[in-house]
Amino acid sequence: MELNLKSPLVIFDLETTGIHVTKDRIVEISMIKITADGSRNDYTRRINPQKPISPEASKVHGITDEMVKDEPPFEAVAREIHTFIGNSDLAGYNLLKFDVPMLAESFLRCDIDFDVSQRRIIDVQNIFHKMEQRTLKAAYRFYCNKDLTDAHSAKADTKATLEVLESMLDKYQNVDYEDKKGHISQPVINDMDALHTFSRFNKHADLVGQIIFDQEEKEVFNFGKHKGQRVEQVFQNEPQYYDWMMKADFPESTRKLITAIKLRGFNKDSVNIRRE
Repeated sequence: MELNLKSPLVIFDLETTGIHVTKDRIVEISMIKITADGSRNDYTRRINPQKPISPEASKVHGITDEMVKDEPPFEAVAREIHTFIGNSDLAGYNLLKFDVPMLAESFLRCDIDFDVSQRRIIDVQNIFHKMEQRTLKAAYRFYCNKDLTDAHSAKADTKATLEVLESMLDKYQNVDYEDKKGHISQPVINDMDALHTFSRFNKHADLVGQIIFDQEEKEVFNFGKHKGQRVEQVFQNEPQYYDWMMKADFPESTRKLITAIKLRGFNKDSVNIRRE
């Protein structure tokens, strides 16, 4: 089934030096951009991470330090990548937990604001795990009846992810899904808004899920001693917690969010003082 698109969609995959969003770096990016008229453009590039690739990562994707030593650093191609993506919605495999935060972090280091708040984000892994709970290689065999012979190559994984997504739309057309609360729906439909909603586990306020939205759409901590408490209220009662977060090893995207929340609270206080 061809994708029913309202906006361009970029399916992408990253290979990196490791799995830590703030400490590790991108070594390869591959993207397929599909427009509403069905046209497709590919983009694949290796990148010099300017730090060693961990042996564990090399075993997974097969890329070594020697293979990227003459490639440009991310900052040299950041604008090119950002332009290719444009205002597209995003899709990928496990991109909510890793690829989107990693890419956003890389852009922020280059002073490029990669805003995802207005984009539909479709995590094929989350759809797959909710419906079948298997790996990409198994998904490719299950949905497409093919073997993924070049797994963990960014280009192969990106193409496989696209084929799996298209096949899912065929397989799960008119198929019921029952969530943990017993609600039954048919969520896997050829609509990017619906897929965006279904492929998310939590309503993240930041990209890595350290801060999420509660039922009233207020930001709350999703970790540590203040888990479940509203961020703005904690910062008002314990200002040093904001200072600790800014100095600790949090992604730049999370720091940017908590700074906005801090300033929002400060502005509210200023308004109240003026009224008094």
